[in-house]
Amino acid sequence: MNLPEKLPQVSETVRIVTPYEYRYYFNYCAFSYTMAYWDWNDWERMIDLLAMFGVNAPLAVTGQEGVWRNVAEKIGLSEEQLQDFFVGPGYLPFGWMGCIDRVCGPLPKEWIDEHVELGKQIIERQRAFGMTPILQGFTGHVPRKITEVYPDAELVKLSPWAQFEPTYFLDPSDPLFKKIGSLFVKEQTKIFGTDHLYASDTFIEMAPENNDPEFFKKMGQSVFGAMTDADPQAIWLLQSWAFLNKKVWKHPQVKALMHSVPPGRLLVIDLWCDYGSSWPSRKAFYGQPWIWAIIQNFGGNVSLHGSMNIMANDLRRALAGRGKQSGNLVGIGYIMEGIGWNSVIDDFQADLVWRSEVPDVSKWVDGYVKRRYHGESASIVKAWKELGKAIYLEGDRRCRTDNAIFRMPTLGKEKGAGMGRGNRLDGFLVPAWKEFLNASEEIGNEDTCQFDLINVTRQAVGSVMTQYREEMDAAYEAKDRTAIREVDNKIQTLIADVDELLGTHPQYLLGPWLENAKSWGRNDKQRKLYEWNARQMITLWGTRQLNDYAARQWSGLLTDYYAVRWKMFADALDKSLASETPWDQEAFEDIVWDFQQGWTRETKSFPTKPNGKSPTVVSKRLYDKYAADLVKYTELREQRNKEKKAAKTKKSK
Repeated sequence: MNLPEKLPQVSETVRIVTPYEYRYYFNYCAFSYTMAYWDWNDWERMIDLLAMFGVNAPLAVTGQEGVWRNVAEKIGLSEEQLQDFFVGPGYLPFGWMGCIDRVCGPLPKEWIDEHVELGKQIIERQRAFGMTPILQGFTGHVPRKITEVYPDAELVKLSPWAQFEPTYFLDPSDPLFKKIGSLFVKEQTKIFGTDHLYASDTFIEMAPENNDPEFFKKMGQSVFGAMTDADPQAIWLLQSWAFLNKKVWKHPQVKALMHSVPPGRLLVIDLWCDYGSSWPSRKAFYGQPWIWAIIQNFGGNVSLHGSMNIMANDLRRALAGRGKQSGNLVGIGYIMEGIGWNSVIDDFQADLVWRSEVPDVSKWVDGYVKRRYHGESASIVKAWKELGKAIYLEGDRRCRTDNAIFRMPTLGKEKGAGMGRGNRLDGFLVPAWKEFLNASEEIGNEDTCQFDLINVTRQAVGSVMTQYREEMDAAYEAKDRTAIREVDNKIQTLIADVDELLGTHPQYLLGPWLENAKSWGRNDKQRKLYEWNARQMITLWGTRQLNDYAARQWSGLLTDYYAVRWKMFADALDKSLASETPWDQEAFEDIVWDFQQGWTRETKSFPTKPNGKSPTVVSKRLYDKYAADLVKYTELREQRNKEKKAAKTKKSK
């Protein structure tokens, strides 16, 4: 922030009281997608920001492996049996949530020791600001080798998550459930103390085979009973994400779980209210207190999108229906999977914390623009008017957006994990892009302006890949090997251009992510393990179902990874035509998968500092090179879609 030497005087006391008892922050996934390799300097800055934003209930689960180590010792599990349970350092949240076991391990003793100490620092600082950290509760998830120590343990197998091997949890009727659950909270309290708030999500995205409401009632009673056995004041925090699976979670199942815990002792996070809130269809969680929250980011993707009017309208409805349709609304929260890519949404949510009424979004954005760029600029105001029309106010950018660069090369229909919309052309961003370039001449030294200029340029230029994909399809269909090479050259140039642009700003670099991971290593073996985890997470993840889910638009990753995949695609298409062999997508993906696995094992270093080029100069060159064609491609696409829709309507009639 560019603050004046003398701050403005406040003439009288201003007191604003938030209408929300709980102001929640952190998604479990963020401890992987963003914070996996944070040290105390990173955490100290974040906790300061949380205090400024008024957060009072942050999820605090760093160091959980130390708790499990103590529990394992008490119940007789060996280190080998525990390592069969632990996941690697880049994947810890997914182990905490019971999604996976063993993936990308082992977990070194030094990592556990150091993160127990880091967890203590985090919680101590959060409490110093008056926050009540939310610690981990026992979910029932246990090492599968527990039966080697307790042969009579009743294990329930969950459905496999994202093509990984299934995990196991204790049957709620097994006395061992309460024993381990209570011991877990007691051992955790010895290390970290407690504020009586515990997060526990047994199912999240894995359904049990037993769908009987009575089973869910017993499960809820066991989870809560284990907490209160160790801490009579315990309050259980539960994510509503599992309830999106309506095949499993019908009204009887949800009601059974909600009523298994005394009123007021189960706190539900409705975490996707920026897209599809659960509270209207889930009877406002049957009277249990709940938190209105937004996800906004999936996988830590670099994505230009927003849903401000959806957010505003849903929160207005929830506030108006308190005590009636919306039940016991007691909190507001942020629960993004990745942090730091959508400032306007972050700031809007932060402001909502302190308002009893939801503001007019358009007027709020006008004020945001003045604050973000520290002054007046006619061009930046125009730029945000265009962004409002394209994305944040009138556009359809409710989830994340990506582009075809980051999706598995295919003929025909695109493939990709998650909810990205990689098949759109973003020509409607060109007016905003032009105004950002104009503004950069007026306020170009503002880091916020440079960051946003890069973000808009990245999204617009990257979307040209959709056109090139179609040209590659057409070249193959025409059996034109020369055209395939021409399109390949265009693709390689496009990716190199975007990579160069991203290299102008420190937040868009691959290097820091890898170096931060390696910094935790105490020897070469550990450094390689941590770098492997870091590379896996942002590329292939671990299974083909999650391949590219956490894709990052970072300089270094584009040219060293994604450009190579597209070159492999062009070579394979050319070989198919040359040999007159039918295209085999599955065989091609096998080859790509081998390349990806090899890339994650590499140790090549990447820059940790920007390339020294001006974001404005690079963006202007790309504007002159791509903007006109992008508009043309988009207009042709829109016309084609209208014709398809009209033909479909005519046919149906």
